[in-house]
Amino acid sequence: MTSRPSPLRNGPSPRRALAMGGALLATLMLSACANLPTKNPLAQWEPSPNQNKRGAQLIVIHFTSQDAVQQSLKTLKTANSKGPVSAHYLIGSDGKRYQLVSDDRRAWHAGAGHWGTISDVNSASIGIELDNDGQSPFAQAQIDSLIVLLDDLCKRHHIPRTAIIGHEDLAPGRKIDPGPLFPWKQLADAGFGRWPHPDAPPAPADFDPWRALAELGYPLTNRGDTVQSFHHHFRGMEGRTLDAEDLRILYDLTRPPPDTGAPEDGM
Repeated sequence: MTSRPSPLRNGPSPRRALAMGGALLATLMLSACANLPTKNPLAQWEPSPNQNKRGAQLIVIHFTSQDAVQQSLKTLKTANSKGPVSAHYLIGSDGKRYQLVSDDRRAWHAGAGHWGTISDVNSASIGIELDNDGQSPFAQAQIDSLIVLLDDLCKRHHIPRTAIIGHEDLAPGRKIDPGPLFPWKQLADAGFGRWPHPDAPPAPADFDPWRALAELGYPLTNRGDTVQSFHHHFRGMEGRTLDAEDLRILYDLTRPPPDTGAPEDGM
């Protein structure tokens, strides 16, 4: 009489096999979830492959210089005339937000340039494209939507609220977006970016404006280009030479806060 092989010697019981299979499935699911990109519920997910891993300390604002959101979505998911390009977010003129790259990935939006000590801006920033042709005022719904997104990003990623710049700030002469029509003061009134006090005093006689520009983060490779970008951002105008008002603004933006004489905690 031929004996049957013992199931204990030739494999797990059906119940044990089911349990093992369930544990393996759970492990695979957890692993897959760990590798999923972080998607922001404030925006429609439109993934672009033009990315890799990185962290963020800065937010860079662009305009698309195109005619429609769908055209810009296609470009940001494929390429432009200079190769693959992307951004983390795109905001339409109606305020609708699209997310193309996870916040914790490196989108290809900034290109050559630097801001302060940050030389690889793509690795240290979140890029936001605004649907705008570069010649028209920005829609109020779009700016309102941007402010909501900035608040979310700064809170979740602990990005300083002053660390909001334009593409042209980090790449003077090479880029002009978001340009002189962008309402930086409105962002500052909402608590984002830097803006001078209207009653700031004139700069002292020994004030060095170039040192102040570098302290803010501006590259000084071509000083005329830098002044042009500074004028777009803080004065909404053209011009490549500094004047007394520029010095007043720069002095206010870079001078240390006044000593109020208030006692320290615990005194």
